Parts: sequence; C-alpha cells; structure tokens
Amino acid sequence: MAEHDEVYDNQRAERLAALLRALAARIEELDRAGHLLQGVPELLRLMGDARTELFHYEVRSTYDSPESADRRRIVDEAQRQDPFSSDESEGDEPWRPRPQG
Repeated sequence: MAEHDEVYDNQRAERLAALLRALAARIEELDRAGHLLQGVPELLRLMGDARTELFHYEVRSTYDSPESADRRRIVDEAQRQDPFSSDESEGDEPWRPRPQG
C-alpha cells in the first residue's frame, strides 16, 4: 500500500482487514483446486504485502492521527511565514520582528 506512513486511520485498518480476508480466500481457492503449493509465488507476494501492512498496524500508536498531522502542518506553515512581510509601511523599521501576540 502506498499510503503516507505518518498516519494510520480507521480506513487504513479496514483495508488491512480486507487484505487479510482476500489472502485467506485465495489460500482456500488454491487449496480447493488442489493447487496450493503451485500458488506459492503468488502467496508469497500477497503475504509480503500483508506483512508490511501488519507491521504498520502494529506500530500505529507511534503514528499521528490525521487531526494531529493536520495541526502540525498548520504550525509548520505558520513558523515558515516571513516575519518581515511587507504589511507595514516603508517608513517603519522592517528589520525589527513583529511583536508576538
């Protein structure tokens, strides 16, 4: 899954559950058809995808919630703003930072 790794929301957890169900269904399909061992390359790929996403699920408590990620983005943008913007007239002292507050 090519998902941003800093956020693990409910939608992503639901996709993981669906991925695991699809893997289980594929194993059962191959087994019923008598091709379980012939499907090893496919199963390895599917299990690799599931393993990666399971790892992300397991460590999700270290991730930001979508809300906290958005708050951090807003703060980062505010901190990058130019403290010497040209909102003031030319006669003012542009080298002095604006007072906070």
